[in-house]
Amino acid sequence: MASIRYVATDIDKSVEFYRDKLGFSVDMHNPGKFAALVRDDLTLYLSAPGAGSGGTAGGTPEPGGWNRFMIVTEDVDGLIARLGSGGAKFRGEISEAGAGRARLLEDPSGNLIELFEFKKKKGQ
Repeated sequence: MASIRYVATDIDKSVEFYRDKLGFSVDMHNPGKFAALVRDDLTLYLSAPGAGSGGTAGGTPEPGGWNRFMIVTEDVDGLIARLGSGGAKFRGEISEAGAGRARLLEDPSGNLIELFEFKKKKGQ
C-alpha cells in the first residue's frame, strides 16, 4: 500500500472533496487537524500546517507546488466533465503525450491530483 501526505489549509473541506468528488473513504478524521483517506491501495494523509509529526525541515509547510499523485481512469473526459460541473478547479488543459492523456486537478488547498487515462488498456 502506498501513502502520501498533503498539507491542507482546510482539513474538513478537503475531506469532503476527496470523499465526495474522488471516491475516497474516510479512515480517520480529526476535524481541523488531520485526516486519513483511502482509495484502492493508496492512503492519503491530510495535515493542517503545523499539525503533522514529520519533524522540522526548515520553514513552514504549505500546500500547492507541482508534486502530485495520479488517479487512473478509463474515461478521463467524463471524469473531468463531472468534476468541472461540480465547480472543480483545474490547472491547465488536457495533455496528450506519451502513454496517455492527463489533466491536473487542484484540491481545495491547491494540491495537485493528476487525472490520467492510458492510451492503451492493460493487456493490449
